[in-house]
Amino acid sequence: MERFGQEYARLCAAAGAAPQEAVLRRLREPDGLRGRLDLAAQSLSLQTCSALGRLLPGAAPFAALALGDCGLSEEGVRLLLHGLCSNTTIKSLDLKGNNLRTMGAEALGKLLRQNKSIRSLTLEWNSLGMWEEGFSFFCQGLRANNFLQRLDLRNNQINHQGAGELAMALTQNTSLQELDLRWNNIGLLGGRALLNCLQSNKTLKKLELAGNNVPGDILKAVEQALDHNQDREAILSEAQNQVDILSKEVLSLKDEKNKQFMDFVDTVDKQKAERARSEKMSAARVSQLQEALDEQYSIMNSLKTKLQMTEAALALSEQRVHSLGELLHAMKQEQNSVADCHFRELQQQKQEGADREGKLMHDLSAASEKNLLLRNQVDELERKCKVQQDQLFQVKQDLTNTTAELKLRAVEAEERLEMEKRRFKQSLEDMESLRVKEVERMTQHMEASERSMHNRIQRLEAIRISLEEELSQVKAAALTERGQAEEELVKVRSQARLEEQQRVEHLEEKLRLMTESRDEAQNCCLKQKEMVAEAQAKVKQLTLYADGLRRRLDELQQDLDSKEEEKVTELNKVKVELQEQIGHLEAERAAQDGLREKIAALERQLRALSSNHREALLDKEGEISLLLEKLRMKEAEISRVREEETQRASFLQSAIMSYVQGSRLGTHSSRK
Repeated sequence: MERFGQEYARLCAAAGAAPQEAVLRRLREPDGLRGRLDLAAQSLSLQTCSALGRLLPGAAPFAALALGDCGLSEEGVRLLLHGLCSNTTIKSLDLKGNNLRTMGAEALGKLLRQNKSIRSLTLEWNSLGMWEEGFSFFCQGLRANNFLQRLDLRNNQINHQGAGELAMALTQNTSLQELDLRWNNIGLLGGRALLNCLQSNKTLKKLELAGNNVPGDILKAVEQALDHNQDREAILSEAQNQVDILSKEVLSLKDEKNKQFMDFVDTVDKQKAERARSEKMSAARVSQLQEALDEQYSIMNSLKTKLQMTEAALALSEQRVHSLGELLHAMKQEQNSVADCHFRELQQQKQEGADREGKLMHDLSAASEKNLLLRNQVDELERKCKVQQDQLFQVKQDLTNTTAELKLRAVEAEERLEMEKRRFKQSLEDMESLRVKEVERMTQHMEASERSMHNRIQRLEAIRISLEEELSQVKAAALTERGQAEEELVKVRSQARLEEQQRVEHLEEKLRLMTESRDEAQNCCLKQKEMVAEAQAKVKQLTLYADGLRRRLDELQQDLDSKEEEKVTELNKVKVELQEQIGHLEAERAAQDGLREKIAALERQLRALSSNHREALLDKEGEISLLLEKLRMKEAEISRVREEETQRASFLQSAIMSYVQGSRLGTHSSRK
């Protein structure tokens, strides 16, 4: 710890800041010998946080770090937690009352993702739940962490959304055992989210939810889930103890198997020694034969030098050659019999190994099938247990939901009836006002259209009269001018005719257009009259529809009264059925307890059988591999011995053939 204080002072001096005396005193206190650095209630500067953050990576000389009520800034918290990300010795971290915000929550999330040594984290009085984004990063880090065992989040203003994020993190966390959420604002939704996460989280043993406005039934359900997790942990520890005992028994069985294997190896070595002795004896016999052959060679050389010997010596030598041939044939037969014996022994060993391997494979398949059957039974029982628990919880929840829903439906039906009455009255009033307005508007429109049509007809009549007057004036002017321009009539007669014809045609066209427009106005007036008749028919239909709506409202009122009575009867029936279902579920729960005990016994038997079969399988596979290796070695030795014997036999055969050929040549030359 003294060296840690010196390094702290050196880093502060290098940064151009004086080290804090309070921190140096804490580093020199004897608490450091017990593995704890207590800096609580010390106002740490940014330079101190930076220096400590640079000293904390790696191995620190203490296992607990207390930074409660230090008034840390956002940057200071970030520097300290960045240094702790790669620390390997600190087991406990206390950050109580430091008012951590978004940056601090993100740094905590990074710390939980990267650090693998911290087992206890205290974050009381920090208001982390106020910053939703930062708390989401913190929950993501908790989801990825598999080393933290205790987490204190008291008085952090966590609402139901934060509780939902925390529940999602707990579904994937497999190390946290204690979680303190007292004096927050979790509420009903947050309590349900935490209760749902306990269905998948089997490691959490302690969860404090006091002062969170969580209903009592959810608290009881959470306690039951935690008790179930504790029971499961106890069962797992007991199973682990049994596994340790079984592993010891397996080791003893392995020792016994090793002894048996060593005995087998000794027998194999003895067989090898006997085989070596037989090979030595055969080699001695072959050497003797070789010596005898050498003697025969010397005899043949002496016979070559002594051609004058008698036929009796030749016959004697032939008899000796014949005896040697018989001896060689006997030696070959003996070698063949020895090789056949070795081959039969090898085939028998192969057959025994194959039979043993088949038996082991049959035992292994039977054990695996039995293991699979037991595993399926356990899975089926667990699934039934879980389904029944879900059904019990669902029935309770449905009971509360149905009661609340029936009350809400009654209130909503009354409100809907009142709204329907008001809306129907309003619709009747609106329809009546609309009908009156529509009739007035149609009458006004008809009067205006009639007035416009009359005005238009009058204008057209005036135009026609003016055109007729103009035509009469033109004719009179033409007659007056005719008398005045009789002299010029011959010159301009053709031109005057053309102009008069064009003007008459133009006036006739205007008259035709005026008549067409008058006809159109009359048609439009007829159409307006038809529209007025249709509007009156629509008003009659609307009055009939309003009468039908009044009758429908009366029928709905009667249906509502009848449904209210049916609702009361159904509510009574549902209460009776729920009481019966609760009785059945209690009986099923008792049956489930018996099934749990059977499941535990079956799990223990299954683990024992699986471990025994696995170890036996490994032992048998090792024995089979060793036997196969020895078999290959023996086959190699037999092939080598066969090759040597064939070589020696070929050598003997060539020697005998050369000897026989030499003796025949000697007798032939002597006869010559």
